[in-house]
Amino acid sequence: MALGLGAGSIMEVSRGAVQFQTTDKGHGRQETRSIWTSTRFVEYVPLPHIQQFFTIRRDVLNLKTGKSTTEFAYGCTSLPPERGSPEYLLSCNRGHWSIENSSHHVRDVTFDEDRSQIRAGHGPQMMASLRNLTIGLLRLAGWQEIASATREFAAKPWYALRFLGL
Repeated sequence: MALGLGAGSIMEVSRGAVQFQTTDKGHGRQETRSIWTSTRFVEYVPLPHIQQFFTIRRDVLNLKTGKSTTEFAYGCTSLPPERGSPEYLLSCNRGHWSIENSSHHVRDVTFDEDRSQIRAGHGPQMMASLRNLTIGLLRLAGWQEIASATREFAAKPWYALRFLGL
């Protein structure tokens, strides 16, 4: 029992009709996201700014294999229902992944950040900052594919120097 709510209580949020739903197709899969919101248990949570709870269900169908998966995510927000409609909350949840895909994924895949040997002191934070700066500068310069930009600069270092104004 976390915050005075049992798992059964939180599940009650998702027992009614779906309040908003989106379906997207791409990358070999079809993904349906559904959201339920509730203000029902707000008074039981000892946090001053919680206005509503939500449940998001993600149903993913792999179009090649036919395999389907279902995930649930539970959350709370300080937005009252008038400002945090089910449609808005679902779009915010979806927007979270754009950050993951545009920054964290690039750092993990292009810069191989997970295998970095820098682990002591402020080194990891400094390297993450430098990687973020590099990604940001390349995006400002119009590069959409950060991996291709790094390959271009590695093959032609004078381009990198010119890019930096040196």
